[in-house]
Amino acid sequence: MDATQATGSGFQVEHNGINVIVDEERRGIPRQLFWPWFSANISILGVSYGAYALGFGISFWQAFVVGVLGVTFSFLLCGFVAVAGKRGSAPTMVLSRAAFGVRGNRLASGISWLLTVGWETVLVITATLATATVFERLGAGGGVGTQVVALVIVAALVVGAGVLGFDVIMRISSVITVVTAVLTVVYVVLAAPTIDLGAVAALPSGDTGAVIGALVLLMTGFGLGWVNVAADYSRYLPRTSSSRGVVAWTTIGGAAGPLLLLTFGLLLAGSSPELSEAISADPVGALAAAMPTWFLVPFAIVAVLGLVGGAVLDIYSSGLALLATGLKVSRPTAALIDGAIMVVGTVYVVFVAGDFQAQFIGFLITLGVPVAAWCGIMLADVLLRRAPYAEDDLYRPRGRYGDVQWFPVAVVVVASVLGWGLVVNANAAWLTWQGYLLGPLGGREGAWAYANLGVLLALVLGFVATLVESRARVARQEAGAR
Repeated sequence: MDATQATGSGFQVEHNGINVIVDEERRGIPRQLFWPWFSANISILGVSYGAYALGFGISFWQAFVVGVLGVTFSFLLCGFVAVAGKRGSAPTMVLSRAAFGVRGNRLASGISWLLTVGWETVLVITATLATATVFERLGAGGGVGTQVVALVIVAALVVGAGVLGFDVIMRISSVITVVTAVLTVVYVVLAAPTIDLGAVAALPSGDTGAVIGALVLLMTGFGLGWVNVAADYSRYLPRTSSSRGVVAWTTIGGAAGPLLLLTFGLLLAGSSPELSEAISADPVGALAAAMPTWFLVPFAIVAVLGLVGGAVLDIYSSGLALLATGLKVSRPTAALIDGAIMVVGTVYVVFVAGDFQAQFIGFLITLGVPVAAWCGIMLADVLLRRAPYAEDDLYRPRGRYGDVQWFPVAVVVVASVLGWGLVVNANAAWLTWQGYLLGPLGGREGAWAYANLGVLLALVLGFVATLVESRARVARQEAGAR
């Protein structure tokens, strides 16, 4: 693998893949992590999560509290994983080999690849639908032709940035952050008069199961959706960078935008049941309903740029995850493969399936279970390690990290089986098999059915099992033995 990277001026293709980033290419300070994380999470889609949270039948204040807890905690997990990137100079799914073994980690890499490809597809779907809705409001047509043009433009932006790589992503992230932040403030000012505080205050409280369900959805929709790629950007920082700074700026960059957008979304959705229902079909386009005509084009810009910012990070990391599964292609080629899958998935949902919300939430929760298990394992592994990673051994099955570490592999499998038995996605036909362990808790229609306890169980099980079982193994690895 060519370990060189274009660092000059202009848009040049990065050739780094899953190799270790050499010291000469490591630069910057932790504060710069703010830009990619903020730009990837300032999307107007965050407003729509207000409707998703209230859809559990909980009050505004319940949703606000679980939003603060879920968003902040989930991005804090990203910050802890990002420390591994600074220590080990390699992508997240390569550093994960220290816990799972070089080839044993292919399971985790495959899961990560599915999640990131799925997320980039969701974001492009949302951008396509939102653009068509705005053009329809403008009277310029919002039918199939508009959707096709929107898909082509958005896909070109996402795939182009993914192929060009890290330097270009960092540049466009700062631009997206500034533009979307300014236009989002304008959107909030214009939409604020539609808020009915009386209707918001009158929302009834939900039971404990509903509150936990909303908490888990927000965790998986925000930080847990990024935790498997959190070290992909910190790996470019110098080894001497502050670990606290890495954690802090990853958390702040990721959580700041969603917290503000989610709160505003709770106020909007709580004021209008009609808006909440419309969001289920078109999560971003529905938010344009209250906008004056003159702001529709700027709204389209902020919506598309915010979604592109997230999709760009996803396609870059999905390419790295695909390489970590063992596929022998270059990083730009891996990004092109993922881009093709992204386009096919978007075409299916926009032009064939038509049911967005049920599939979206089902996707989040289903993949959220094994990713939560992996996250727990990775967090415990990072916590146990004191010495730098033996970078060469991350690529050698006969090195100190071994070929396959069966215990963490088994934990992911067991946690997934248990976790899927404790989640329900009844509105997605392909997921009706889930919830098979909910009998003692009232069954698939009981009060705890939609609490999504399986995600929390997988996270805790992965962390505790690894912390207990792997302490001696990590000590041997850091001593230089297998």
